[in-house]
Amino acid sequence: MVDQLKKDYRDAELSPRERTILDFAVEVTHEPNDVTPERMGALREAGLSDEDILNAVHVVGFFSYYNRMVDALGVEPEEFMPKES
Repeated sequence: MVDQLKKDYRDAELSPRERTILDFAVEVTHEPNDVTPERMGALREAGLSDEDILNAVHVVGFFSYYNRMVDALGVEPEEFMPKES
């Protein structure tokens, strides 16, 4: 599932709620000024509360901030070292 999500979440087997959240995350990332009250209504219809929507916006905002910060500073990703079993 993680590999599917990293490659393209639209090809992953997700619930309608999960897909709605990820579609919203993309919208907030690329077109934050285009989020409308109707879009919020669609999120609520998918089962998200106001708190869920706020949390999603916080996560998207923080992730965007963090990526821009590490890119600007030239931070290289760390190698993943799996735990020994």
